[in-house]
Amino acid sequence: MMKFESEVNSDSNFDYKGRNIRVMVWKNDQVSEKETEKILALARECLSVEGDYVEFGCYKGDTSLMLAELLVENSVDKPVDRLGKDGGKLAKKLWIYDSFEGLPEKSAADESVMGVDFRAGELFVTKREVKERFLRAGLPVPVIKKGWFSELREEDVPERIAFAFLDGDFYESIRDSLRLVGPRMSEGGVIVVHDYTNPALPGVRKAVEEWSEAKKENIRVVLL
Repeated sequence: MMKFESEVNSDSNFDYKGRNIRVMVWKNDQVSEKETEKILALARECLSVEGDYVEFGCYKGDTSLMLAELLVENSVDKPVDRLGKDGGKLAKKLWIYDSFEGLPEKSAADESVMGVDFRAGELFVTKREVKERFLRAGLPVPVIKKGWFSELREEDVPERIAFAFLDGDFYESIRDSLRLVGPRMSEGGVIVVHDYTNPALPGVRKAVEEWSEAKKENIRVVLL
């Protein structure tokens, strides 16, 4: 049975700079501060779960940078210089995915009068730009996969996943993300789906509901 949580905890006392994260708070124009707090709190809960961390729909890498910081600061064997050099090795890898071509075309499930600004090609950023942000921040460059999610294969995702953040915006992107990560989730892991409650992006809710009806695994899913 799926375990769903559909609200951001408005009473969260999560402190970005406390509890082992010395984190730089990256400005994020796609995910709210309260949502970011929830995402990082959930990501922290998964540190002891078997598997790597994945993000589908990384855009500029704002959330990715904070997840990378969390993994570095809580690694059993920290890289000496935070870049993974001098013999350091991270306990968990971060894998991030994006088309790096902007948003895809909408399907009928994505049509909404409130979502007219979400057009094909919007939210364009290059893979190089994202990689350079990690280098400037002195963080290990994650595994970066470029491509439409429908084109990704099983071998493009880690064998076991502890934490998954899905921010694909449209029906097909969320559907394909769930198809890939669902079978790889470890016991105790968490899938976080962004924009489930966003009326401008109705395809997200549809994709999650269809997936939940078809699957029987005991997976914790948090809907933002």
